[in-house]
Amino acid sequence: MSIASIQSDRLGANPFVVEGPIVSGSGNFSLGAVAGGDRESEWVYCQLVLASQTTLQPGQWFQWTRDYVASLLTTAIAVVGQRCGVFSGAAQPPTLTGGPVGAITLAPGTYYVWLQRNGQAPALVATATAALVTAETTTTAGQASAPASATATTKAIANVNFAAANQTFTATTVNGSNLLTSLSGLNAGSGPFIGAAVSGTGISGGTTISGITYSPSGVVQSITLSANATANGTGTTVTATGVLEATLMRPFLSKVN
Repeated sequence: MSIASIQSDRLGANPFVVEGPIVSGSGNFSLGAVAGGDRESEWVYCQLVLASQTTLQPGQWFQWTRDYVASLLTTAIAVVGQRCGVFSGAAQPPTLTGGPVGAITLAPGTYYVWLQRNGQAPALVATATAALVTAETTTTAGQASAPASATATTKAIANVNFAAANQTFTATTVNGSNLLTSLSGLNAGSGPFIGAAVSGTGISGGTTISGITYSPSGVVQSITLSANATANGTGTTVTATGVLEATLMRPFLSKVN
């Protein structure tokens, strides 16, 4: 995951803020404004209009119009030629729940969000094939897929690359605890990410990552699971899927498969 570094004049890395509900004309940035960060990352400032309560998760895919009005990406509403990217996390006012790197639940209203279009980012995927340079839409809002061959009637997403079909690392599990500690083989910038499904000895089926703790220097110290471990284990191999690191190269919807 990349961190934008020039959004404000405050020192240090600043997570973006989901703004809103907002009175028209009160925003701090122009729609279409671009901010940059490390790992070649770029974000675009877009408007997001929500008709109902919606939860945004890091890695969800969005498309946006030439007027920078964004919507969660699905096959049914995907428009060939429109640009797309991912929601890579944000901070938010205390009136909203979630964040800064977890899911954020928003009430109906008009919001303004930063969506990542370039660099290394979390990406919500149903299926991923390593080194595949194109992805495709799915029927699930905000979820893409990168299978070995294209699925008929989906919309192709050009300029996306997945380094691996999953991520593996080792950890210590404690029976009855939802924390993974003594982590090895992972990098804070490359994941794993909140929302990813995890499997391994002593980890119940359907378990996901619900939280990540970092040291002041940015090293991952522990991972919080959605369910307690069922066994003690040292050096347990953990496999994460569903939210994977993608390299975005200003992706766009290129064609109908």
